[in-house]
Amino acid sequence: MSAPDFAIVTVAHNSEADLARLLDSLTRLEHPPRRVVVVDSGSSDSGAELAAARGAELVDLGANRGFGAGCNAGLERVSEPVTALVNPDVELLDTGLEALVSEAAGRDALIVPRLLNRDGTPQDSAHPPPGTLDGLVPALLPRTLLPGPLRRRYEPWRSPQPRRVGWAVAACMVARTALLRGLGPFDPNAFLFYEDMELCLRAARSGIPTLLRPEVSVRHLGGTSVRPTLGDADLELRARRRREVLAVEGRRALALDDAAQWLTFATRAAARRALRRGGERERAQLAALRSARAAGTARDAS
Repeated sequence: MSAPDFAIVTVAHNSEADLARLLDSLTRLEHPPRRVVVVDSGSSDSGAELAAARGAELVDLGANRGFGAGCNAGLERVSEPVTALVNPDVELLDTGLEALVSEAAGRDALIVPRLLNRDGTPQDSAHPPPGTLDGLVPALLPRTLLPGPLRRRYEPWRSPQPRRVGWAVAACMVARTALLRGLGPFDPNAFLFYEDMELCLRAARSGIPTLLRPEVSVRHLGGTSVRPTLGDADLELRARRRREVLAVEGRRALALDDAAQWLTFATRAAARRALRRGGERERAQLAALRSARAAGTARDAS
């Protein structure tokens, strides 16, 4: 039985090499997407020309407007019943995406596969709900010391079984097109970071689950556009964006997530320092969180 008609939407920013790999990998599908939409977000390479030569539908934003705005623009071009939002640095390994498309067509859910690193190890890509008391446990205790079942509770991306998660990285996310449009799907004013957490939490408030299907895997290189541009300068932006997303969940959720983030960075920094393995990045993350909290306090007071 063939998968329903679906479209792939990908947002590229100087992603020519990754985009070529993604488009090549679509040949591994038994039933390819009816439409591939490539949104070029202010690239200076030849990715747009590559996309057009491969038969993709090109959307030229003219400038880098961010991941969320790019996905929204691509989704506007889709008429197929199911859409897969796929980063250009993702490579399909087999026909597994078709199974996600078939499931998504029949239910209201955001469905994600397992993401793999270049070496085949699983990525930390699916997470429990943020902003809960439960989130303080892995912040205080190293997850490597937790017993297997408890560790999988706090690291759902390790689960061998399909399961619901709090939120997931949207490097590859499949859903009904109408559902995505109804959810937004993304805030066009958010330039970068935590768009996926925001989407999954917004969906959850409407009773729509985020589902991990670990039997389907795709390779995800990760950060190939962001890292060369921002390096570690992204830490404060990440901290500020995460707090903006959690603030919508309420003061309690924001306070609990702040505490979990603070404890995580502090315990990791202390452990690395004790082992003489640095800890500079964790201390920089603490400083970024402190700055983001101060900015939030000042904004609330104004």
